[in-house]
Amino acid sequence: MDAFIPTNDAETLVERADVPEPEPASAELVVAVEAYSINRGEVILLRGAPRENWRPGADVAGRVIHAAADGSGPAVGARVVGHAEQGGWAQQVAIATDAVAELPDGVSFEDASTLGVAALTALRLLRVAPDVAGRRLLITGASGGVGHFLTELAIARGAEVVAVSRRGERLAALGAAVVADLDAAHGPFDVVFESVGGDAFAPAAALAAFGGVVVWLGQASGAPVTVDFFATVGGDGPPAAIVPFSYWRTGASDADDLATLAGLVARGILHPEIGAVEDWTETPRLLRALADRELIGNAVLRVGG
Repeated sequence: MDAFIPTNDAETLVERADVPEPEPASAELVVAVEAYSINRGEVILLRGAPRENWRPGADVAGRVIHAAADGSGPAVGARVVGHAEQGGWAQQVAIATDAVAELPDGVSFEDASTLGVAALTALRLLRVAPDVAGRRLLITGASGGVGHFLTELAIARGAEVVAVSRRGERLAALGAAVVADLDAAHGPFDVVFESVGGDAFAPAAALAAFGGVVVWLGQASGAPVTVDFFATVGGDGPPAAIVPFSYWRTGASDADDLATLAGLVARGILHPEIGAVEDWTETPRLLRALADRELIGNAVLRVGG
């Protein structure tokens, strides 16, 4: 079957190749991929050191063509969204049944393909934070997929959101107050979601209210964070708690959370932002566009048909 594999070249990143069809484990099913979306994290992995036997592709949607041998998961023919460990940029992919959810009627493969890394992260971030209803939230790096989903979910729960983005028209339409940089964000904030790292972390954390929470979810700048201890603990009240976060270490069920997210899309509560939908042959071009921050929203590639 056809799939994209790494080239281990920082310019081309991937190329089409003929690879063996999936050989699923007993608790895995095989999906004929109809659409997948690409993530900035995958660009970072593709530009990094080669990983043996690894193929990119986590966020997929399609139809089950081989059910799991152990009887778990959706049946053959089911329309599903999945969060694969790897190999989703292909005609077929094997996915553990605990990382697959059936799609409600009316949720397209294109929309569903965006609900992996970014939407799972956003959903789980709100579980880390205190009850956000009526609270002020600051989201840095908000123009990416996580920022979009997090903004919409937080506002739906009654939060007041300030989003840091230079391309924030869509975030403003969702109800966020959009600022171009941290200098224009006036604290204090009950919760700060910080994903930029580098020099942005300390000033973002400084905007947290005493007794608030700083959720550290990324380092998009590529630069390590430097925090001054005395500045962090200074002041008249308890300093904000700094909570490192990774979406894959929460203990939550991918299958359950994907079902929740797909249900929110079906009910019109969550609206994936898709910046491009192309045939999957355009994957290398859209990877470059994503890396160069030329895209607003998710890049979706169609495989089926």
